[in-house]
Amino acid sequence: MKSIRMLEAGKPLEFQEIPIPSIGENDILVRVRAAGICHSDAHYRAGRSSMGMMPITLGHEVAGEVEWIGKEVTSVRAGDRVCLHYNITCGECHYCKSGNEQFCDKVKMLGHHVDGGYAQYVAVPARNAIPLPDEIPFEEGATLMCASATAFHALHKGRVKAGETVAVFGVGGLGMSAIQLAKAMGAVEVFAVDIKQDKLEMSSEYNAIPIDADRVDAVEEIRKLTKGKGVDVSLEMIGTRKTMEQSIECVGNLGRAVMVGLNQQPIEVNTYMQVLGKEAEIIGSNDHLLSELPLLVDMARRKILDTSRVVSNVIPLDADKINQRLDELENFTNDVRVVIAPED
Repeated sequence: MKSIRMLEAGKPLEFQEIPIPSIGENDILVRVRAAGICHSDAHYRAGRSSMGMMPITLGHEVAGEVEWIGKEVTSVRAGDRVCLHYNITCGECHYCKSGNEQFCDKVKMLGHHVDGGYAQYVAVPARNAIPLPDEIPFEEGATLMCASATAFHALHKGRVKAGETVAVFGVGGLGMSAIQLAKAMGAVEVFAVDIKQDKLEMSSEYNAIPIDADRVDAVEEIRKLTKGKGVDVSLEMIGTRKTMEQSIECVGNLGRAVMVGLNQQPIEVNTYMQVLGKEAEIIGSNDHLLSELPLLVDMARRKILDTSRVVSNVIPLDADKINQRLDELENFTNDVRVVIAPED
């Protein structure tokens, strides 16, 4: 089958013909119809994260059609439309059985530790397949499996309740999903903090209150708009020191600041003024859970979560085009969402 593979860190991906993956009795083979190109893939190509194997086929945002099923599989049938949970876990350890499978000691991520979706086919355990309704195109179904799912999990970690206020720092793919999902959970006001006008304008269309952090101090503006109270929940989706500190500072009494963006630099926290005195919480949010995905997909089916504007461009399974997109992500030169659609 055709695949686009990472042969060496720091080098462009290359086209390779490799065998169609074999499957076990509890696995399925999926014909890839859409594979999202995520910013994480640019980090992997650059060598910033150790890979589970090399060469490897990247791609962890995958949707397609079931081609073959293992002899013990009863949950899906050949021909079913599915999107794939990207964490492959043992299903037997304490974390898996307690519903926290992202901490499974044996977890393997599609496109990071095992071959992913930049190919014509991908093999996964049948339990990783989420039914994809006909109403959702494959391209949109693929992107649900990363940005939207991560935003959904972060809101659950923040325990957003009806009547509360939410601030979202960074309204790209993660943030735009977070705005819509927070509203669906009953948030009465959502503040969208960014420096890019097109994102702020789109956030307004989803009934968020835009805050241009290039023109105003985001924390002061949130305090002003909430009459000094601050927000109940903040989500930090960028991963810079400044925005992480702002997301903590802007929450009010009993507030929850949820950290989603990746950052390895230390931040400063005034433990009494920002945490103890307010009984506030700083919460880490890592990936998402398999159990959250069926509801997320159903929310997209019912248009509670609008995915129609997520995908900006669709490209073929072509090494040059994929490398070009990864270059754009690496250099922040083109902020659009691109999905690969392999040909038969």
